[in-house]
Amino acid sequence: MTSTSPGAGVDRVYQKITRRLVPFLFVCYAAAYLDRVNVGFAKLQLQDDLAFSDTVYGIGAGIFFVGYIVFEVPSNLLLHKVGAKWWIARIMVTWALISGAMAFTSSATMFYVLRFLLGVAEAGFIPGILLYLTYWFPAHRRGRVTAIFLAAIPAATIVGGPLSGWILSALDEVGGLGGWQWMFLIEAVPSLVLGLLVLRYLDNTVDDARWLTAEEKAVVHRDLAAEEATREGGHGSVRAAMLSGRVWLLCGIYFTIALGIYLVSFWLPTIIKNSGVDDTLTIGLLTAVPYVVAVVAMVAWSAHGDRTGERRWHTVIPCLVTALGLVLTAVFLQNTALAVGAMVLVAAGVSTAQAAFWSIPSALLSGAGAAAGIALVNSIGNIGGAVATSLVGWLSDLTGSAASSLYPFGAVLLVGGLLVLLVPRSVDDRVGTARTPGQDLPSPR
Repeated sequence: MTSTSPGAGVDRVYQKITRRLVPFLFVCYAAAYLDRVNVGFAKLQLQDDLAFSDTVYGIGAGIFFVGYIVFEVPSNLLLHKVGAKWWIARIMVTWALISGAMAFTSSATMFYVLRFLLGVAEAGFIPGILLYLTYWFPAHRRGRVTAIFLAAIPAATIVGGPLSGWILSALDEVGGLGGWQWMFLIEAVPSLVLGLLVLRYLDNTVDDARWLTAEEKAVVHRDLAAEEATREGGHGSVRAAMLSGRVWLLCGIYFTIALGIYLVSFWLPTIIKNSGVDDTLTIGLLTAVPYVVAVVAMVAWSAHGDRTGERRWHTVIPCLVTALGLVLTAVFLQNTALAVGAMVLVAAGVSTAQAAFWSIPSALLSGAGAAAGIALVNSIGNIGGAVATSLVGWLSDLTGSAASSLYPFGAVLLVGGLLVLLVPRSVDDRVGTARTPGQDLPSPR
């Protein structure tokens, strides 16, 4: 006689939702992230073709975050109001067009303007997807799902690094265009196509999903209602979220994590080049190495967090690993093998910290407060991206070495890890009490 384990029916519902949504969202984010950071590869040729200094490049890479930050909260509130699929499609199509236009950059001013507009276009995408996942998954199931979605960051580099390196090498001067111009044009196409597919593939809410039965929808509604009942009051409105000290603490923590993420994303090709590698294809292949480890680490670590219901230390430990990796990268910067090995710690640590961190805000916030609070945390956090890209460029020009910026950034990640310990323990308790492993599908009426 075959027996069914408690909660197996509920697990099947969420497995079905995961198969439907997460792979598609993963691919969308990978395309988005590649369009955001491929400027790091373009730098290898663009800087010479347009006579840009490291400072000009750093400002241009960082000014993306100005537009991104200013429009982040309004964008997420609009997503919450008009529907996810419509707004996500708008975001993807506009950023694809602007990213492709980067191929025609001819001056520092044009570089700055296009990077700013790219930030405006993409504002709201990441917090929008994170908010969208709260419509489908309760907190105790969201950690692993969020990690799979955010694994698109390292995956984009695993695929995009070698691809970008190959385009720079193979298509340089083809048709009178530089390799970096071809890279921007080619890598904008997936985002454009996916943006149009969003309109046909995504559903705004659980109730809109014709691929779920009435009983399966009831399971999701019941679990989300049970999670809502465990939340402390006061964070469900936009005003309450904006004035919450806890939300601003999360902003500070994510600032340090985002600083590490974008330092790696925008400067890893340059760090590898400075270690003694000149061939662009080889640089592209080496950039993939740290991120292969990062994908495995972040999914496994987040799955462990879901099983234990613990979030704080699952964020602290990766922050400390990232800090150590940054210091070791600076120490071994002149040795390619050791520098790449140290960057493995950085990429795996900061990617895992990011995935674990995003399980925390969604456990504290709900409704319009979640839309505003998650967007605010991401906005303020992404100032770290602007700081990382701009400060590394300035310090590199000032000192003649990128290593000078890695030590202070390591210290910032250490502080970020310690700040996580100020997050109330009730976050872990709330995730734990939301777990209902004995639940099964309701009996059909």
